Amino acid sequence: MREGVGYWVGEFVVAGGGVERGCGRAWDTGGMAEKRTRMSGVARREQLVAVGRSLFAEKGFDATSVEEIAARAKVSKPVVYEHFGGKEGLYAVVVDREVQSLIASLHSSLESSDRPRLILENATLALLDYIESNTDGFRVLVRDAPTDRTAGSFSSVMGDVASRVEHVIAAQFERSDFPTSWSPLYAQMLVGLIAQVGQWWLDDRHMKKDEVAAHVVNLVWNGQRNLRPNPTLRLRQA
Repeated sequence: MREGVGYWVGEFVVAGGGVERGCGRAWDTGGMAEKRTRMSGVARREQLVAVGRSLFAEKGFDATSVEEIAARAKVSKPVVYEHFGGKEGLYAVVVDREVQSLIASLHSSLESSDRPRLILENATLALLDYIESNTDGFRVLVRDAPTDRTAGSFSSVMGDVASRVEHVIAAQFERSDFPTSWSPLYAQMLVGLIAQVGQWWLDDRHMKKDEVAAHVVNLVWNGQRNLRPNPTLRLRQA
């Protein structure tokens, strides 16, 4: 091996030669002295999670292979199996992390105020914030999950959130002398509307986040009869 060329071999990065086993992938090291470094198990696992998230978002679960994951991470296939047992295990970790991140954000927004209008604004912004800062993660959640996996799908996450906003809607219904028995239905409609808009905004960003949120709140809060032509968020008026 000539000086200035390195290889990825399993977990090892080799510069200038010195490892005989395995198959490697060459890259230019710019004349670095011969050395070898190894990622810690934690660092390697985090790298694979990031690679998996990117590939699952880009191609979906079924179209992503262990070979592609390993190639993009510049490791051998056995390294992927060692950490996750295969593609399914890596996918489960990616989805579980995104689910926890999204639920934590939404739950925090539901507890941010006792005023229904502000709760609605905060919940809408929380979902759009998540989409903006975790675009790949959101794409993974909204893509079709493996047929043997229902927990952690986007619909199951939204169902959990809907069940948690029922009491907010029920309280508002009670104050308005409206049947509280309808609150589960309205919770599903409300969360479904926000989630669907979020999926649309994922691929169509010509509108600003606050603008999208304001129109969602405009429709939900005012209803079609009382739609306002230029809605704004009260949160942004403070």
